[in-house]
Amino acid sequence: MTQSNPNSTPGENKPQFSRYVARQPILSSDKQVFGYEILFRNGVENYFSHPDPDAASRSTLDASLLMGIDILCDGRSAFVNCTRDTLLKDYITLLPPQRTVVEILESVVDDDLIRSSCVRLKNAGYPIALDDFIANDPRDGLVQYADFIKVDMKRTTAEERVALVKRYAAPGRRMLAEKVETREEYQVCKKAGFSYFQGYFFRRPELMQARDIPANRLNYLRLMRTISQNEVDPKEIEDIIKSEASLCYRLLRYLNSAAFAFSSEIHSVRHALAILGEREVRRWVRLVATLGVGQDKPSDLVLSALVRARYGELLAPRVPHGDSDLFLVGLLSLMDAILELPMGVVLEGIGLDRETRAVLLGQEGPLDPIYRLMLSHEVADWPQISELCSRLKLPEAFVIESHWKAMQWAQETTSGLASASHA
Repeated sequence: MTQSNPNSTPGENKPQFSRYVARQPILSSDKQVFGYEILFRNGVENYFSHPDPDAASRSTLDASLLMGIDILCDGRSAFVNCTRDTLLKDYITLLPPQRTVVEILESVVDDDLIRSSCVRLKNAGYPIALDDFIANDPRDGLVQYADFIKVDMKRTTAEERVALVKRYAAPGRRMLAEKVETREEYQVCKKAGFSYFQGYFFRRPELMQARDIPANRLNYLRLMRTISQNEVDPKEIEDIIKSEASLCYRLLRYLNSAAFAFSSEIHSVRHALAILGEREVRRWVRLVATLGVGQDKPSDLVLSALVRARYGELLAPRVPHGDSDLFLVGLLSLMDAILELPMGVVLEGIGLDRETRAVLLGQEGPLDPIYRLMLSHEVADWPQISELCSRLKLPEAFVIESHWKAMQWAQETTSGLASASHA
């Protein structure tokens, strides 16, 4: 169901989208992103209400090869669902073992052929995970090959999960809790002995109390507040940057990087501001400030904020959004999780228009369908994406391609910022 992009240039080398892929993060016990499970659907409208698991598995591989496993997973491990057919035909070996975890579905029957396949994969360096593992699981004979055992929170009791950890946890074999959706569930699973977790609980942190913002992070917020005004004061921005040595160094390194491709080096903050111009200054400050306030947080939070920002920017020419900046909407949407502060506190002192403030505070308004489209990609909610595309009169292929471009841009941008900050 790929559609042509009316804005494309003849001969331009662009990815052709016939596959729809999303990802769900897998976290370590300290809430750092370890990898992602790749979630496949055949299309936005055809979201596999009656899926063919073999077709889904093969298409996940196709999409991973097409889009690039590093782009999809930000250089981390990809957990890829494998059916019996995918395992026996060695399709998974199209992907690199150092980036791929072979996830054996619950529908795979344990027999000699599957065990031989597991031996081949292990010898080739592929880690193996058993998906949706439950008490008295018929795949017990495959545990000897498993590096990860994924236990489904919804299909096991608390007692069964504790028993599974006691029985199967071992050196070189890690227990992973799936469908962990709340802070309470995370804490229960961690106490039970799970070391990896899959779900979106970390995006909705439970705030027991508001934390003070450290001085250096306050500078980043001051920058964001300054550039949110109708008129930017270059002198004020320059003064804030100069007051934070690490920020000044990071900005200059970033601007001198290949991401900007300037013909000459930038030697001062004032020089940089003059060259960039007001529009790019706003964009530039937002990027660096976002990385700065999130420097001690899971990188997936910062990356997701950048994906949302760029995605909104790409959608902007095709959707009505009034005077609201969709780049800023996406960028600020995770700032409460990054700072561990209520969104209302984060937005204090930032001069936002009424519509942007409303959508970030969870209130209904004209930006709501655009914001929900941003969120729907992250949970692979294809029926919701289809409905929102229709409502916003957006071609589905354009929407999917824009999200992929946003992911690619965010990864490249984050890499550039990180290398500048650690140089």
